[in-house]
Amino acid sequence: MKKILLLEDDKNLNYGITLKLQKEGYEVSSAFSLKEAEELFVPGRIDLVICDVNLPDGSGLDFCTRIRKKSNVFILFLTALDSEIDMVNAYDLGADDYMTKPFSLMVLVSKVHAFMRRLGSDGALIRSGEISVNYSEMKAYKNKEPVSLSKKELQLLLFLLENAGQIVSKEQILEKVWDLDGQFVDENTVPVNISRLKSKIGNDYIRNVRGLGYIWTEESLKE
Repeated sequence: MKKILLLEDDKNLNYGITLKLQKEGYEVSSAFSLKEAEELFVPGRIDLVICDVNLPDGSGLDFCTRIRKKSNVFILFLTALDSEIDMVNAYDLGADDYMTKPFSLMVLVSKVHAFMRRLGSDGALIRSGEISVNYSEMKAYKNKEPVSLSKKELQLLLFLLENAGQIVSKEQILEKVWDLDGQFVDENTVPVNISRLKSKIGNDYIRNVRGLGYIWTEESLKE
């Protein structure tokens, strides 16, 4: 069963989200403060963190920063802070998604399902040539040797592997990897990250298709 840590100080909202996610088949650990969340979060045992920003004993952004030093767990912010700079700060600190209150519970559940689909089945691998990614560990390997990738580089690699042989556009990558749809992002974000990924795994796997996007050139298989 996939495990979610919910950090939300509004008790009614916390209980409501928890109940809905449990009905959807997830195990939910509820926290109402940073202190409680710190005690509940164990790297490798939590698949998704849903986190408020303004909390009674500090900022969820600081919690996100601490998590990112020890885990690649998915992080979704759920907050009343709706300015562009708030969103940019969250993404810069390692957030995977950002929802503003009031929000649709159905949309939240849909996003949670999407994150869990990315994880794949426990222990599963996706492999292509010398490159493989372990879904449960969320780690990449080349010739069975670990490859040091950032959170976004790893997500980009997975997106390309899962769409091997298909041309994917810059817009698709921004939507699926950065979870951005119509929000401001530097136009060089995708090319820069593609270039970094190539430098770490080799240039042979990813090909630029002029005017269309990028393609993973090798066949990929899930094991």
